[in-house]
Amino acid sequence: MSLSGHQSPNMKTDEWLTPPEILERLGRFDLDPCAPVLSRRPWSTADRHFTIEDDGLSCLWHGRVWMNPPFGREAARWMRRIADHGNGIALIPARTETAMFYESVWTRADAVLFIKGRPHFHRADGSRASFNSGAPICLVAYGQTNVAALLTSGLGAVLPIPRQAA
Repeated sequence: MSLSGHQSPNMKTDEWLTPPEILERLGRFDLDPCAPVLSRRPWSTADRHFTIEDDGLSCLWHGRVWMNPPFGREAARWMRRIADHGNGIALIPARTETAMFYESVWTRADAVLFIKGRPHFHRADGSRASFNSGAPICLVAYGQTNVAALLTSGLGAVLPIPRQAA
């Protein structure tokens, strides 16, 4: 996964990896702009990785993006960026009432998948945390290829988001 302060107070670190069983069900990604700084990756999230050292938010994005952004105050900036990019899937807390959700999900995404259960993220060395995320998690799709990936993933319930007429 990416740099993030996930919900559980047990986590005590900002570097966590997305569980491989989630990534495996979504297909191949071209870019992860929020990848943790690792000398060796236990599994890849995309063909190319930007880390905090690269400042992935300001880099040029390309192709299909996998994004597990920081879960704190910076998440809204990352969500605006993937919505502008228009081709990717973001993993975020399922806080459907927040300003960020209204700005970048309800009004700009094509679908949301509410993950069944609460996933266990992994430490940078690949070991699974003994505690779960502590909050519900969702996957947000931008672009029809990514909606199709959510629909066939079997990871939870998918809610298509209809476009409102201007």
